[in-house]
Amino acid sequence: MSADDDLEPTFQGHPGDFSEMKVEALSIEELKDYIEHAKQEIARAEAEIAGRESLRGDADALFKN
Repeated sequence: MSADDDLEPTFQGHPGDFSEMKVEALSIEELKDYIEHAKQEIARAEAEIAGRESLRGDADALFKN
């Protein structure tokens, strides 16, 4: 294993599927909880993207000099 192996992405696809939830069977309160959870997951994913883009920008700036 070379040092470059650590730089390669290892993601092989998401662990589950992102199929639609059957919301018809949920109560109003469960729907609100579901929406709140989804919003939190979206915020978490957006924060991860922002962090990675920031690191990429920092690395690009470092190697362009």
